[in-house]
Amino acid sequence: MMRHRKTRKFGHRSNRRPFFPRENGTDQSRGGSRTFTNGRSRNNFKPHQNPEKLVEKYSALAKEALASGDKTLSENYFQHADHFIRMVDNKNLNQKSEKSFEEKSKEKEPANQDSTKEEEKIT
Repeated sequence: MMRHRKTRKFGHRSNRRPFFPRENGTDQSRGGSRTFTNGRSRNNFKPHQNPEKLVEKYSALAKEALASGDKTLSENYFQHADHFIRMVDNKNLNQKSEKSFEEKSKEKEPANQDSTKEEEKIT
């Protein structure tokens, strides 16, 4: 008995991985989906870690690398720390500007309310 193979269009991939057909348009045939459900990206970066802690983390790593004699790695860590220092400074600047804006808007509100009361008295 002779078996007939199904011919597949584009059956060979250029990166030498085998071809796995999809079933019903999903990618579940290989034992899992390609989406990450744990909320983390592939490199395990914690996006919810605050910048202040990251400054401390990278500063400590830079000092440790410098103590071990690796100037290149320590400079890399110092650059990461510098980046997060800028983020902290930017966050603090934005918070100050928002507070001053809120204070200015609160100062203007009573004046606007007084003028509307005077207009109501006139009419």
